Amino acid sequence: MKFFADTANIDDIRELADAGLLDGVTTNPSLIAKSGRNFLEVVAEICGIVEGPVSAEVVALDFEGMMREAEIVRKIADNVAVKLPLTIDGLKACKALTDDGTMVNVTLCFSANQALLAAKAGATFISPFVGRHDDIGFDGMDLIEDIRLIYDNYDFATEILVASVRHPIHVLQAAKIGADVMTAPPAVIKQLVKHPLTDKGIESFMADWAKTGQTIA
Repeated sequence: MKFFADTANIDDIRELADAGLLDGVTTNPSLIAKSGRNFLEVVAEICGIVEGPVSAEVVALDFEGMMREAEIVRKIADNVAVKLPLTIDGLKACKALTDDGTMVNVTLCFSANQALLAAKAGATFISPFVGRHDDIGFDGMDLIEDIRLIYDNYDFATEILVASVRHPIHVLQAAKIGADVMTAPPAVIKQLVKHPLTDKGIESFMADWAKTGQTIA
């Protein structure tokens, strides 16, 4: 499973990339606003750090506006994936952009039927939001299972990009289901390394090593 970071924080992106834990980045208007920086500049900087896809979202809601903004966004770098909302106009723009060779991430997916539409429109990625699905009393991972089954039934090339990941269990469940990608805040990705027995083992090893009075030099 590919790991994308859901952030616009350059320091976090560099840290994860240096550790070999990053296959791409997803951004959205809220994350860009939180960064306090110019949208085009921050996306360009991220694209220079990460070789994989970097999702950059348009904000227009009509087809013509989406296409105008997408034309600007996709010129930032070759690894930009234009992020579009799951609406009729968004799907129309998805079809036009993918036909022209541009990667497209269709976002705000909350049903398997929506995911089916995005795949038929040629989306590179579909982003079902599992955390937000959980928030309203549904199991977001049931949604991922349904999409995986449908995509496998018809051999769709669209990759399932699990979004709105809230905790490490979401990551584990997505991997077990066979999602292609998950995107999570850097803090969640860093939590994956944590285990109390690992910490206890390091503490024990260091205590034993100190007793030897040796150094590695």
